[in-house]
Amino acid sequence: MTTPGQPPAPAGQPPIIINNNVTASAAASAVGGYGTARRRRQSFGIHCVLLLLTCGIGNVFYAVHVSRWNRDRGL
Repeated sequence: MTTPGQPPAPAGQPPIIINNNVTASAAASAVGGYGTARRRRQSFGIHCVLLLLTCGIGNVFYAVHVSRWNRDRGL
């Protein structure tokens, strides 16, 4: 029932809205396609080499580099 100043209610079913972005990104990540970023891990071998060559200072820079790379990608 409507009041005199109110427009009549629409007839039929409400429109169906499909969000294809979620479906496409889920399918791409399942296949291993676009949008799949993997977390970068630190290499034990690189840390050993840096320890010998830079007396440990290179380890700090390498760890910061990998941490920043992961943080910038939201991982």
